[in-house]
Amino acid sequence: MGGAARNLATLMTGVSLEMTGKDVPELAAARELLPAGTRINITSLATEDLSLRLAAARAVKAYGMTPVPHLSARRLTSVAELDETLAALHTIGASENIFVAGGDPDRPQGPFPDSLSVITSGLLETHVVRRVSITGYPEGHPGIPDDALWPTLTSKLAALEARDLHAEIITQFGFDADPVLDWIAAVRERGITAGIRVGVPGPAGVSRLLRYATRLGVATGTGLARRFGADLLATAGPDRFLEALATDYHPDRHGLVGLHFYTFGGLRATAQWITDTEK
Repeated sequence: MGGAARNLATLMTGVSLEMTGKDVPELAAARELLPAGTRINITSLATEDLSLRLAAARAVKAYGMTPVPHLSARRLTSVAELDETLAALHTIGASENIFVAGGDPDRPQGPFPDSLSVITSGLLETHVVRRVSITGYPEGHPGIPDDALWPTLTSKLAALEARDLHAEIITQFGFDADPVLDWIAAVRERGITAGIRVGVPGPAGVSRLLRYATRLGVATGTGLARRFGADLLATAGPDRFLEALATDYHPDRHGLVGLHFYTFGGLRATAQWITDTEK
């Protein structure tokens, strides 16, 4: 096995995937393809209420996998709502692993303007949260100045360490391996040792990928089509991205790195792609 193939096998060990509350049928269709314990992130969408996300977390647990519910800071209307959300997750055994993000709203709907304010609320520890994932932005963020991203990241990691909460970074998905690897190297140069999961777009229609990428400021249509070698009506997989990532990934420089698949509603298709790739 060559170096790139060896690296890809390392990166593919223990991958995580993402779903919405409405994706439970997709999860049911994919469950035979996913190893026990697979981490499944459950997004927090404005169109899905807590009961739907709790049902998804129950399904993840029922299929022998690990739910990672999302908390969207700016969507929380009160401290009581955060407390009640965490209590409900704890009741069903789904509070140990949490992903905390600022969320989509430009203005906070309550007292939490960002993910750091959730982390420092003290409520995570109260409800037996053990592991917290936060977001990394290798290609920047359309709503956050670049010079603010590093102090924001280090502040969140310091707050998690102070509370004895295990930290993990999950990056936004991208299409170019070079800026991702450069960003990870810069993270390590700052003395940050937390595990990093690189966001990977699962197989999906290029037009759908473009919609998500444009919203997040990740890529242009021309660049996306060029990177995947496909037209906008085609379906693209992450093969080229992962090949480039594995080729230039150096464990001694980049540290502990894994993969997180954004499924865009295609959880079953992504699980099948992972299974086929690992053969």
